[in-house]
Amino acid sequence: MREYRAVRRGAWAALAVVALLTAFSALPALAQDATRDPAYRAFPLIGSRLAVWAIAQLHLNFAAFILGVPIFAVIIEIIGWRTGDARYDWLAHEFVKLIFAAFSTTALLGAFLLLLFVGYYPKFWTYMTSIFFPTYWVYALLFFAETFTVYIWYYGWDWLSGSRKAIHVGLGIVSNLFGTAILLVANSWVTFMISPAGIDESGALKGSVWAAINNFTWMPINIHRLIANIVFGGTIAAAYAAFRFLGAKTDEERARYDWMGYIGNFVALSAFIVLPFAGYYLGREIYAFNQTMGITMMGGFMSWLWIIQAILIGVLFIGSNYYLWLGMERIPGSERYRRYVPMMIGILAFGFMVWATPRSMVITLDEARAMGGTHHPVLGFLGVMSAKNTAVNMMILTTFLSFILYRRANRVSTKSWVGIGMLIQWLALGLAAAVVVFYGVYGYWVESLVRIGFSVYQVMAVLGAIVVVMAVDIPMFKGARSTGAIRWGTIAPRSQYVLILLAVTFTWLMGLMGFARSGIRQHWHVYGVMRDNSVDAVTPAIGYAANMITVVTIAFFALVMFVFWLGGLAEKGKAGGHGHPAAMPVFAGGSDAEPARVPGRKS
Repeated sequence: MREYRAVRRGAWAALAVVALLTAFSALPALAQDATRDPAYRAFPLIGSRLAVWAIAQLHLNFAAFILGVPIFAVIIEIIGWRTGDARYDWLAHEFVKLIFAAFSTTALLGAFLLLLFVGYYPKFWTYMTSIFFPTYWVYALLFFAETFTVYIWYYGWDWLSGSRKAIHVGLGIVSNLFGTAILLVANSWVTFMISPAGIDESGALKGSVWAAINNFTWMPINIHRLIANIVFGGTIAAAYAAFRFLGAKTDEERARYDWMGYIGNFVALSAFIVLPFAGYYLGREIYAFNQTMGITMMGGFMSWLWIIQAILIGVLFIGSNYYLWLGMERIPGSERYRRYVPMMIGILAFGFMVWATPRSMVITLDEARAMGGTHHPVLGFLGVMSAKNTAVNMMILTTFLSFILYRRANRVSTKSWVGIGMLIQWLALGLAAAVVVFYGVYGYWVESLVRIGFSVYQVMAVLGAIVVVMAVDIPMFKGARSTGAIRWGTIAPRSQYVLILLAVTFTWLMGLMGFARSGIRQHWHVYGVMRDNSVDAVTPAIGYAANMITVVTIAFFALVMFVFWLGGLAEKGKAGGHGHPAAMPVFAGGSDAEPARVPGRKS
């Protein structure tokens, strides 16, 4: 029996050895296959394109969050440092705390994305590496530098307080410089795929890598993404505050997170007002690089994508204004401005309808015959860019007016020149509106290229009005008489769902615009240089893309909810919050009465 067992064990051992020898003998064949360098490999079940799409979008969402949040966190910390208001110091600390779990998630998703590119698109990755290899080192070093700086910034909050607060603020500024530099490097890779530069006819780099980096769309994307990241970070931070507000157990906690949600939404709204202008700049540069690509984006198969975008932008504008109007109900003295709300609702609603009106209708043949063509005889005039530029600029002016009324809701100016100041402000807004409407109407009587130039005049008029109004408003209400303290925490709970809606909408919009930017390349990895010859070399239909973006958005917010849960987990069982001296300052009775002071700062 023992001999039989020994023989059986020997047989199994011999079989194992044979199996190992067979495996090792297969390795040279596998190595030979690998040296053939296949252009594409198939990802299981969902395919390579969907895998890259999903992971890239998730990675970009988290990257936008960890780049956007520190920007306004350091601004808020500077405000708290210079004013001595401990609430701002606490708020900045809360915002920075949010990004730590997001840092790890961003890095993991980035590593996964790199694996997908190297493994499933090896020739594409080899080509991009041949162009941008020096920037890989720069990117890695910047990522390490930003990570360590943010860690010192966060964990040194107490140590670098008081007389050393300037050093701490400097760390916050440096971390944001590193983060912005990371954005610039990564954008060079993306924009080279859209508008390649610095290469010869064979696609090889013919000079310095700087020529490839500084392509047609690099700077427009830099500006657009930087502003969009601030908006995105603000909406996510506001959604976090809403999440905490809805789960609050005390009036003090509700007041604290009501204020935090307002600040996050204020930052997002401030950046969102100028974001369309950055979009105009990007679109203009795409047209300048390749008119065919621009026509594909705005007038080709992607034209209906902009109708979806219009609906989402309308939700953002109306939702932001609605939150401000709800917020005015907790401000004593705001009653005198509520009569303007119906007028602003009318402008926003009409602008939204114009912005969402398509040029060509999806209709049957009989309907087209009855209508006299695919263009509606009346509504068709609202489908061109003259009408849409006019509508969105009027919506921006209206949103800015909502903010101005909210800002002065509980303050009465005591300046002797207040009448003249108010007149200058209304004249600036009225003149800007007149310029916007004039060029919007005049655009119907000129050629398309001239009409595109009119949008610049409209943008300049709106930006000029914003600058003039704020330049008058700040000194006019300095030292103003208060009509009562803001009753933080008393805002209607439905306002918090608006903040969550804004975060979800903007996230979905980012994914949609990412699809538009990548989709205009159609069947090219690098436009006009490296063709996509894979089985996935087709631009998906808008409905398919929308479903994909929705799945990614749901996955992102599932991960964000986990991050939010981690953000509150550290406070469970602690009476004093996260522990630094300015932690959780008292909001006296849910108001903004006398704030706590930042330690080390003279009152």
